[in-house]
Amino acid sequence: MAPNLFDTYLTQLKKIVEKSEVQGQGCSNLQDGIQLFIQKAVYAHQNGNKVIFVGNGGSAGICSHTAVDYSKNGGIRSLACNDGAVLTCLSNEYGYEHVFEKQIEWHARPGDIVVAISSSGSSINIIRAAKQAKSQECFVVTLSGFSKQNPLRNLGDINFYLDSTSYGFVELGHQIILHAALDLKEKLL
Repeated sequence: MAPNLFDTYLTQLKKIVEKSEVQGQGCSNLQDGIQLFIQKAVYAHQNGNKVIFVGNGGSAGICSHTAVDYSKNGGIRSLACNDGAVLTCLSNEYGYEHVFEKQIEWHARPGDIVVAISSSGSSINIIRAAKQAKSQECFVVTLSGFSKQNPLRNLGDINFYLDSTSYGFVELGHQIILHAALDLKEKLL
């Protein structure tokens, strides 16, 4: 009997997510990181701040989906910086490497949370956004994969890293982490 390929796929995804590495602010495991992130997001909202999501491609889709869910289902003020007109305007004026950095400069305030998502952790526009957010006294959360030495992995206050070179597994893992934070919010607070 041939192995069930879907079961194998799900088993591999589960292992990658369970083995996520989390760095920052005393987080020693995935649950600690998720708990600290959702606590910070709720606290930011209660204090008039917001959560800002930035990402390219599939990660931009994750940003849009998550910002809607956090706002609508979680009651946490959130937005994604991936409006097509803004991206093309900023690309034309400043270069694509600045499209998120400029939006963070315009919209972020001290106490906001910036979630920077990059499967490779090497997207220069995401790295620049994380650095800009730090310079504006935002709490930065990064989600990355591919190489343990990726530059994004060390820029956040909390850094989630998935040890895989598969876009599918890394993107799904990032979505799982962000959804788990929201879905488990009441139990983690």
